[in-house]
Amino acid sequence: MKRFYTAVAAVPEDGAWRITLDGRPVRTPKRAFLSLPTAALAAAVAEEWDAQGGSIAPATMPMTGLANAAIDHVLPDPKAFAAGLAAYAESDLVCYRADAPADLAACQAEAWDTFVTFARTRYDAALRVTDGIAHIAQDATAVQRLAAALQGMDAYRLAAMQPLVTIAGSLVIALALAEGEVDAEAAFAAGHLDELYQAEKWGDDAEATAARTARRAAFDAAARFLSLLDATSAGTTSRG
Repeated sequence: MKRFYTAVAAVPEDGAWRITLDGRPVRTPKRAFLSLPTAALAAAVAEEWDAQGGSIAPATMPMTGLANAAIDHVLPDPKAFAAGLAAYAESDLVCYRADAPADLAACQAEAWDTFVTFARTRYDAALRVTDGIAHIAQDATAVQRLAAALQGMDAYRLAAMQPLVTIAGSLVIALALAEGEVDAEAAFAAGHLDELYQAEKWGDDAEATAARTARRAAFDAAARFLSLLDATSAGTTSRG
């Protein structure tokens, strides 16, 4: 789609911020108003629209994409969306360890034990850890307590949590990032420990590197989206 606007603004309205193009409100793919809960996030979304050149490229607008997802796909039923993410607690990455080689097992223990401890101390969720890939049933109470952490999030936070959980393969890693226990770099590394180990040991090809780079960009965007939900700023932002 060709760019059809000149001025972009983030305008406060009814306790939120709406993005406007030449004074007209932007709508989501399902035709709802593109509304953001914080001025900082609204400014980031407005910057994406303002940065577009002659054509609009949605792939370069991750903040807008996550906001659209929150409004169109999460907001209609946040509890159901949260329940889908909570299912990751039943087979969380950090609970499945290699029995060999020894150095990989040691790396996993060093990196992932921190997250198992976090789940126990922060949510009173005692996760079971096993060697190998055979499924181990988690305590139902532990899963429920991790699920409750998601049920307390609004639609925008849940929309950001979705790529964090799925890319890391771990609800616990994503929750630790959301709680500020780790930064995005450490969280991504923890979720890709096995892949990074193999790349360091045996080398990496261009396709694998490109795929991991794309996942990292999506992961960082979701982490930034979360941080902007907690940022505080005020006023009307205009560009163009």
